[in-house]
Amino acid sequence: MINNFYTRGIRGAITVKNNTIEDIKKATITLISEMIEKNNIKTADISHCIFTMTNDLDAAYPAKFVRSELKFDLVPLLCFNELNIQNGLKMCLRILIVINTEKTQEEIKHIYLEGAKILRPDL
Repeated sequence: MINNFYTRGIRGAITVKNNTIEDIKKATITLISEMIEKNNIKTADISHCIFTMTNDLDAAYPAKFVRSELKFDLVPLLCFNELNIQNGLKMCLRILIVINTEKTQEEIKHIYLEGAKILRPDL
């Protein structure tokens, strides 16, 4: 049997209550845990993860919590600043998980929580 694996991106976003280590950690773990659960992701299938935060969040790196709490020791993780767009959503953490999977794009479940739900009302 030949497997047809594809590279797929899973997007997610959440707003963070306060610019504190504790709130960034809570939002990060909440969001990525739901992304993993809803898409039935195994850590070994993750190619890499990209984290972005708006410039009003600078108390902690979200990748640090994923590595320590979820044991993503072998997964490449990168953090970036989100573009500072006029009237853009503030206090927002976004995650892109890139996986190798047999799932179609239609089977991927993107996750938007808290105030970030306004970014993708179609979901």
